[in-house]
Amino acid sequence: MKDRTYTADAAPGDHATVAGWVHEIRDLGGIAFLIVRDTTGKIQVKLEKDEMDEELVETGLDVSRESVIKVVGDVKEEPRAPTGVEVVPESIEVIAAAETQLPLDPSGKVDAELPTRLNNRTLDLRRDEAKAIFEIRAEVLRAVREAFRDFHATEINTPKIVATGTEGGTELFPITYFGEEAFMNQSPQLFKQLMVGSGLERVFEIGPIFRAEEHNTPRHLNEATSIDFESAFFDHTEAMDVCEAVVKAAYEAVEENCEGQLEALDLADEFEAPSGEFPRLTYEEAIQRINATGELDEQLVWGDDLPTEGEHALGQDVGEHYFITDWPSEIKPFYIKDHDDDETLSTGFDMMHPRMELVSGGQREHRYQRLIEGFEQQGLDPDAFDYYTKMFKYGMPPHAGWGLGAERLVMTMLDLDNIREAVLFPRDRQRLSP
Repeated sequence: MKDRTYTADAAPGDHATVAGWVHEIRDLGGIAFLIVRDTTGKIQVKLEKDEMDEELVETGLDVSRESVIKVVGDVKEEPRAPTGVEVVPESIEVIAAAETQLPLDPSGKVDAELPTRLNNRTLDLRRDEAKAIFEIRAEVLRAVREAFRDFHATEINTPKIVATGTEGGTELFPITYFGEEAFMNQSPQLFKQLMVGSGLERVFEIGPIFRAEEHNTPRHLNEATSIDFESAFFDHTEAMDVCEAVVKAAYEAVEENCEGQLEALDLADEFEAPSGEFPRLTYEEAIQRINATGELDEQLVWGDDLPTEGEHALGQDVGEHYFITDWPSEIKPFYIKDHDDDETLSTGFDMMHPRMELVSGGQREHRYQRLIEGFEQQGLDPDAFDYYTKMFKYGMPPHAGWGLGAERLVMTMLDLDNIREAVLFPRDRQRLSP
């Protein structure tokens, strides 16, 4: 729309064209007000019934909330208005009328359940709180990309339709691909490893992943966004260094650039970017500390994966982001390299928020024969992954990396109750539309 003025830019003395949604109508008798909202904020439109054209006033008073309108008029200073200014209209045009009965209240005065919000996401994102989440998410991804570039990593895009799964045939969504069976990719893991053997050496990707897990929890999705990093000539400790730096960069960017959004979420006073180094606990130390909390019915022993209750207990004990390192080799995937001096320990690591796991990573097995043995030990057919394994015959450098769940990062950063709040249109067991 030509010559449109955003509400935040309207200043006394301007002759402005304001366009947006009718947020509220206040009829006070001889005078009435329309509150018009756009992406930058809200502005008051003043209707003086006895002094204005009758048709103009009727148009303003008859319009339904959430209708899209265009207002042309003079902007005047008004200290009593919510933003200190108001528009005195010379014309009001209803561009798109909204039905009077709305499935939820975008003003936020009446709360709506999460399923209702997700079913009507367009209306939901007219609320300041919901909109703020996705403006912050965008800032997180911008900062993450910038941090990766500072580490001289090249952004890549890997296939999401694959012939075999990253970790075998489990948790895969099958599809028909020109008469052949194919799958939605669980992870860019194998492809990003191939890239570190190329001339790119250090890469990152931000893209969708698909997992056919039959979870129905507040922290699981079947389509998620993964933030992935991989570097040649890195070991697992260097990969953890980058992981910590990237997460801190995301927090710092939100702290510096999203003050208004944090205020909309009532987080402005308590939000703080992590400053000190993230603690690094070995797996053995982790299970000892979990057992010491007394929160589990049974004591954990070597080789146990950490249950959700154990993660929560340890998170409360540590109280900040932290790493768990030196996992038993048997727990980690075939592509994770073992320690050179102890093959019972892997170089795999997880980076944790006190509420949940955010990152899984490690140094990768770059030796061809050891990689083939890893496939066989986990009951996988190496021939099915020939596109991947054969490249390890041609000079694959030592390398390490990790994957970070974007939604989990935003969820924990903003203390959201449900991961679906951090996704525009979530996909889970019950939700395929919208």
